[in-house]
Amino acid sequence: MNPAEEHTANLLGAFGLALVDRVTQAMTDASDAPLNDAVALSALQHFLDQTSIDLLAQVLGLTHSGAVRLVDRLEAAKSVTRTPGADRRTAVVSLTDDGLARARAVTAARAQVLENVLMVLSVEDRQTMDRLLGTILARMVRGPGSTRWVCRSCDTDACGRPSGRCPVAEEARRLQG
Repeated sequence: MNPAEEHTANLLGAFGLALVDRVTQAMTDASDAPLNDAVALSALQHFLDQTSIDLLAQVLGLTHSGAVRLVDRLEAAKSVTRTPGADRRTAVVSLTDDGLARARAVTAARAQVLENVLMVLSVEDRQTMDRLLGTILARMVRGPGSTRWVCRSCDTDACGRPSGRCPVAEEARRLQG
């Protein structure tokens, strides 16, 4: 890399770390729980409701036993229910009304941090950033079955996933196809 590229890469690294710090704090404050719990609530709200513990483990990058402990915590907090799945070995995890309220608070807190970060940019700069981030994120998608999904705390309505505008979802479809 030349000095200009090194500078850009370093700025990106510093930005990423600062953003993660702020989003993490907002999500944990909003959920009054550890980060994995907050992310699980968000994922259950946006795209995983009525899912298996195994899929939740995959999305969060946890072991099965780690996901079971997480679901135990969320169940004790009355945020999720666990019901028998299709066979005796599986359980289905669903948000309760309280869990949905907590998930919405997590989503709102994350969105507020992101809006605060972006408010210094003009409309044109935001459009450019949207295009650049879409390009970068699409290249960061891992293949089918990967752990720690990129979209694990995304607001799927905001990203445009339902209307086919999410660059990550489109790249994942391409990889599977």
